[in-house]
Amino acid sequence: MSVVNAFETSKIVPDVIPSAPTALIGLKYPSGAEAKLGNELTPTQVKDQPTVTFDADPKAYYTLIFTDPDNYDGPEQVYREWHHWLVVNIPGNDVTAGEVLSGYIGSGPPEGTGIHRYVYILYKQPGKLTFDETKLTNKSIEGRAAFSTKKFAEKYNLGAPVAGNFYRAQFDDYVPQLYKSLGA
Repeated sequence: MSVVNAFETSKIVPDVIPSAPTALIGLKYPSGAEAKLGNELTPTQVKDQPTVTFDADPKAYYTLIFTDPDNYDGPEQVYREWHHWLVVNIPGNDVTAGEVLSGYIGSGPPEGTGIHRYVYILYKQPGKLTFDETKLTNKSIEGRAAFSTKKFAEKYNLGAPVAGNFYRAQFDDYVPQLYKSLGA
């Protein structure tokens, strides 16, 4: 299945972004798990930051967004997205050299909320940018809810996404430990 087809079939387009990327982001977790366009992984498998790979222009800068569009299923869609990781000004494909706006937090779907989509989206920036977002550590949940990938991309003129990937996850025994570490 193509990236475009997978993003459209899973309704990431239009729930998260208006158009699908064409290239694939490689996501390999320290646990050995890999994201593969909608496969199911457990919160335990994805608790640690993955190695992220993608084809990049070495002279360009990129933005990587990791978000859960299924955080809230009420009538107010503004609360749906909860971003788990946000890295900007990534030089070429060296994510570790990018500017972390929101530290990585693994998947933590609440018990009884079913399966969630966890989406990685990559944008090629028009150049090196100045971001005015509040920086969040991987222990902070403030400012992560009611995120909008679409609005963030519009605010910084990021254009259409160039690459993406996603997996699905549901509650497991690790989730309460994650919440405790976040003070939730």
